[in-house]
Amino acid sequence: MEIIFHARGAVLAEDFREIASEKLKSLERFSVPVDGVKVEIKHEQNPHFGKSSHLVTLTSHGSGPFLRAEGQAFNDTAAFDVAVKSFELQIRKIHERSKDVGHDSVKSSKQ
Repeated sequence: MEIIFHARGAVLAEDFREIASEKLKSLERFSVPVDGVKVEIKHEQNPHFGKSSHLVTLTSHGSGPFLRAEGQAFNDTAAFDVAVKSFELQIRKIHERSKDVGHDSVKSSKQ
C-alpha cells in the first residue's frame, strides 16, 4: 500500500509518519484491495476552532472501493486516530459484505 502525506499549512511531528504508516498498513488484514491512501493534514489558524484545529483526511485511490474519512481534534495524532477509526469501519463493512456466506434453504429431515 502506497501512503502519501500532504500537509497544508502544517509542520508534521517527527514520529507522525511512522505511526500513521503502521496503522494504515495494519488495515491490509481485511484483504480489501486498496492501492494507496492519501493522508492530508490541515491546521486551522483561527484560534476560535481550539479543540478541532487539526483536520486529517484519509482518501483511498487506485483499484478497489473509494473510501474517505475525516477526523478533527486538538493535535495531528488524535485527529488521525478519529479518521482511521472511521476508515477501518468502512473497510470492515466491505470485508464483511464480501464474505461468502451460504444461506441454504432449510429442508425438513423427513423426506
